[in-house]
Order: sequence, then C-alpha cells, then structure tokens
Amino acid sequence: MFGRDPWGGTLEISNAESATDDDRSRNLQDLDRAALSRQLDETQQSWLLAGPGDAGKKKKRYVDLGCIVVSRKLFLWTIGSIVGVGVLVGFIMLIIKAIPHRHHPAPPPDDYTRALHKALMFFNAQRSGPLPKHNNVSWRGNSGMRDGLSDDSVKKNLVGGYYDAGDAIKFNFPMSFAMTVLSWSVIEYSAKYEAAGELQHVKEIIKWGTDYLLKTFNSSADTIDRIAAQVGLGDTSKGPAPNDHYCWVRPEDIDYPRPVYECHSCSDLAGEMAAALAAASIVFKDSKTYSEKLVHGARTLFKYGREQRGRYSPGGSDPSLFYNSSSYWDEFVWGGAWLYYATGNSSYLQLATTPGIAKHAGAFWGGPDYGVFSWDNKLTGAQVLLSRLRLFLSPGYPYEEILRTFHNQTGNVMCSYLPIFRSFNRTKGGLIQLNHGRPQPLQYVVNAAFLASVFSDYLDAADTPGWYCGPNFYSTDILRNFAKTQIDYILGNNPQKMSYVVGYGTHYPKHVHHRGASIPKNGIRYNCKGGWKFRDTKRPNPNTLTGAMVAGPDKHDGFHDVRMNYNYTEPTLAGNAGLVAALVALSGGKTGIDKNTIFSAVPPLFPTPPPPPAAWNP
Repeated sequence: MFGRDPWGGTLEISNAESATDDDRSRNLQDLDRAALSRQLDETQQSWLLAGPGDAGKKKKRYVDLGCIVVSRKLFLWTIGSIVGVGVLVGFIMLIIKAIPHRHHPAPPPDDYTRALHKALMFFNAQRSGPLPKHNNVSWRGNSGMRDGLSDDSVKKNLVGGYYDAGDAIKFNFPMSFAMTVLSWSVIEYSAKYEAAGELQHVKEIIKWGTDYLLKTFNSSADTIDRIAAQVGLGDTSKGPAPNDHYCWVRPEDIDYPRPVYECHSCSDLAGEMAAALAAASIVFKDSKTYSEKLVHGARTLFKYGREQRGRYSPGGSDPSLFYNSSSYWDEFVWGGAWLYYATGNSSYLQLATTPGIAKHAGAFWGGPDYGVFSWDNKLTGAQVLLSRLRLFLSPGYPYEEILRTFHNQTGNVMCSYLPIFRSFNRTKGGLIQLNHGRPQPLQYVVNAAFLASVFSDYLDAADTPGWYCGPNFYSTDILRNFAKTQIDYILGNNPQKMSYVVGYGTHYPKHVHHRGASIPKNGIRYNCKGGWKFRDTKRPNPNTLTGAMVAGPDKHDGFHDVRMNYNYTEPTLAGNAGLVAALVALSGGKTGIDKNTIFSAVPPLFPTPPPPPAAWNP
C-alpha cells in the first residue's frame, strides 16, 4: 500500500498485521536518512521550527531591510525612539534660542586700524574727474572734466587721477610713487586690509590712479616718445596770472586754463610710472585682462625710460619748482625690481642688480640722505624689495653677491633708524629727523616706519629673529617698536598732544592748507580771487579733510595750525600713501606678510653654476 510522503516521493505503508517490529524500525530509519539528505523548502522548515505549542500562538512578523531581517516590533520601536529624540533635541534648541544671551562683542579695532580707515578717505577727497556715487565725501563734486582736452597743444583726455595736495595740480611723479607704495602694502598685507574691511576700498583707490596713468601715454603701443607729466600750473614768479597756486577756488569751480606739461626725455618719471603699473598688475592679477594691460604699459614705459635718458624736471620747468627729481638711476633699480616681480623676466632682475646702476643710484657712497625713502629717492625701498628675493628664493649666482650687498645695506639702514645710533637726530618728543630738520618731515617718517615694519616681517617669515648692527644683535621687536613709536607720535603721542591726521582723535589741525576743504559748498561760485577770503580767515575749515596727514611739526616739536603756512598744514598724496602703508603693517597685531603673492609670476629659480676657476699656471 502506498501513500503520499510529506518529504517528497511515495511512502509504502505495510499492514500492521503482516509487518514485524524489526521491519517497522528499518522502514523508519530509511525514511529519516532520506529526509536528512533532501533539501527542505521554506514551508517545510517552518513546520520543523514550530514547536508543539506554537499552533495556538500569534505568528511573529519581520521586516527585511536588505542586509538584515529584524523583528517588526523592534524596528518600529527603534524608529519611534529616533523620532522622539529628534523632537526632544529640537525642542531644547528652541528653548535655548528663545532665551536671551549676552553676546561677547568682537574686540574693538586697534588704534592703527581706526587710523587706517581715516587715512584712506583722504584719497577719496583728492579725486579728480567724474566721482563715483560711493565716494563718500559730501563736499566734493566732479571736476577737471576738460583736463587735457582744453589744451590745444595736446588734445588728450587726461580726465581723472588725483590732485596732489591742497591745490588742484596733478603731478604724475609723486602720484605714481603713491600708487606704487599702496600696491606694495596690498601685496604684503591683503589679509590685514580684508580684516579691516578696506581691501576693496584700497584697490579702488589704486585703480583710480592707474587708470589715469594709462591715459598719460600711448599705453597700447610698444614704443612711445612722450609722457604727459603734469596737468595744471603752479609757478607764480612771473606775475599775477590765474593758475592753480595763484587762485584759491574749489576744484569744481576752476575756470582758468590748465596747461599740460609733456616730457620727451624723462627716465625718472617713466621708471616710477613703470613701477606703479607693474606693482598694480600684481594687485589685480585675478583680473587677467586688466593686469596684462598694466604689465604692457609698464614694459613700454621702462623701455622708453632706458632709451630716452633724461630727468623729467629740468631747470626752469614747473615740476622742478615743486617735485624736482635728483636722478633717474634709483628708478631704474626700483622699476626693474617691480617689473621682474610682475613678469618673471630675468632681464629686469639683471638690470636691477647691475652694480654700475646701483653705484649711480648711490648704493655704495652713503651721504646725508642715505636710507631716506621718498618720492624722489627709491633706492632704500628697492633694496628692501630685493632683500625679500634673497630671503625667500635665494636665486644664487649671478645675483647673490649684489643681493647680499643690498641685504647688508638694508640692515645698516635699519640700524640707522634706531635711537642708539646717531645717524639721524630726534626731536625732544622722539620724532626722527630724516630730512635733517627741514620742513614737512612726516612724509619721510611714515615711509621709514613702513620699511621697518615690512623688513621685520620679512625676517620673521624667514624664521630669522633679528639682524646685526656691527657686533650687536637686535631682535625684530626692536625694529617694530621703532615704527610704532613714530606712528604713535603722529597719532597724538607728542608734546603738542595733537593728532597730525585730520579727523583722528579729538585734537587735530582745523586749518588745513586745502582749497576744497576751506571753501564752503554753499552753491556760490567764487572766482580766482574771490576765494582768498577763505584762505586768509582764521576760522576753521568748513569741511573736514578726513584722514589727511599734514606736513607736520618743526624740529622743536612746534606746530602752527595756520592755513597759509603749508610747511605745517598741507597734506600730500605721497605722504598719505606712506601713512596708509605703515598703518596697515602695524594693524591687527603681528600677523605677518603674504610670502607668496609677489612671486606669482616668478618662475622656479635654478641658479647658474659659477664659472670654473682659471687654469693654474705654475
């Protein structure tokens, strides 16, 4: 008899009467072996797993998560716990946000940062041409809108740029220097400018200047034969005639002729303008088109300056009366250094490190003004700039010898700034007399403060704790302290207790020698002589020339806040550029320089091996 075998196949059923116990036992053993040797399906496995009492129980449910199978109850409990914790955390955060907190304010800006904000505003007040809407000097307006175009001998658009000082003359020589110094400070301290919220502002100031400089020559050409060196006239020695010094009017109200002075042999001006454009090209390196335009202009100018030798301010010319250039050799070193950094072209470095050019620039003979960095003499600034190359890139032969000389001379200049040495006198109040007691000292002081700060930062970045003055070693902190004491003097720590930066502090000059600041903006147009009453009055200026650093005190710490005495109260572009550079270098603590940006265009240096020694002749 056969029946259905639940494990598969057929099952033979024997009669109980005819089968013995041994037969039954053998049949069961055969069935067990057959069952164990056959693979069970899921239903059969569930029958085996179910115990005798499971039939009456509720079947468990499971959730298949792909990688594991979990109990549905456990899965729902876990999800519920996560959601509950999330709701609880969110509720706690809402409570925390609802409770008022005492926020710790950011630390206030230091004195140097606060003064920096003011000093940059001076450049806004000096703008010529159509002013941008965000110029933020309410008493200024569009001016010089016919500059260059009104001169029939030139007929060139020279609108824009900056007025130099308290007049309305645009002197390109000191203006270019101011733009170079500002660009240098941005290249070294862009992070500090950004922290102060002034990076975009200072870049706009630089671009306003370089846009104008590009108009003063044929910047699209590879070869030029002239440069517009000055707009306006200041010489009053030839009798009373309306010009920018004889008249006292707001720049917006000028109606007298503004002649353009062109030069055809001006190596000094060309070299300084080349430096300004080259340095600015590094500032604007992220704007490729504009940066390349600046570099092209710098190359053209430098080539012209090298080929057409001469000073831009020959005797008898208007520039010689106000910004006379003593030499053009220092501009060759200065401009060559900046063009090397801007282009990476080693020919510029070779020129800047030519011993003969350095000698003509005064690198080896000293003199009373050795170490004084100014709009006229850039040698000290160029030596600091090239010392940077030696400290960080070490180009080796054939540059090492002259770069080492520049580095050593830079160290000597820094020694001369320290009070322990007697290279320069000091007033009783502590102001270094870099111009040997002559008027208008502050423009030279701020430049020295900037060079001292940036050189100390170079040494720190090169892991050099200081430098030697003879046998004595001095730390970089001493050099930085020199810069601080000089700037502190300018900001008010002086015998007069006066800040020489207008608008900074509570006691500052109120009679600044400045036409636009001294004449009210009242809708009345004053003619050439009509403004003299505002020049001669003892009343304070109606407009505040915020950020202007005046010429400064005399060698006895004395100061006369008199509008007509420009040796005390007149500010200048070049002076304020040095002030801005020194302030940003000292601001924000000792955070250091940007080591790499200036080298962006410089290719890897593989020093040329020196030539073998001459053959030995016994």
